[in-house]
Amino acid sequence: MNVESIERINSLAIPDEVVMSKIYVIRKLKVMLDKDLAVLYGIETKRLKEQVRRNRERFPPDFMFELSDKEFSQVKHSYENLGRGGHTKYHPFAFTEYGVLMLSTVLNSELAIKVNIQIIRVYIYIREIGSLQKDILDRMDGMDEKLAECDDKIMLLYEHIRQFEHLKQQELERKNRRHIGFK
Repeated sequence: MNVESIERINSLAIPDEVVMSKIYVIRKLKVMLDKDLAVLYGIETKRLKEQVRRNRERFPPDFMFELSDKEFSQVKHSYENLGRGGHTKYHPFAFTEYGVLMLSTVLNSELAIKVNIQIIRVYIYIREIGSLQKDILDRMDGMDEKLAECDDKIMLLYEHIRQFEHLKQQELERKNRRHIGFK
């Protein structure tokens, strides 16, 4: 690969936000649809599906699955950008992170490899964000427990102060009482 082809591929970089907007949650999995991947790879959806069908053994159900009518209609309603465009008589393929990785072996072009690397980096970034959120939630749970302990201690301290004030008030009343008897 010469310097010019490397520069050409680097100039074709797709913003991470664009790639992130193409990741959907279907069947509790983060997936990308065939039409979005085809656009990113710069090929027709029909050609992408052809390559996948020719290499079906490389795409087990945990790598890729075909959407049902119900799933596709739900996805179209959930995600605005899917509602636009023409009607297709074939159900879209949904590729998990592993399916996207496998696509790089099926679509063997410089652009496909470059786009695949970027997509995988976005998936890793999303996973790291999820992990970070879990860590933050765990820390917040720990803080809640500590705050509850502090609340109990503050309430105990408040009760002691009230008792002290009450004793102080009683002592003051006793001093201000008029004494009976000899002085």
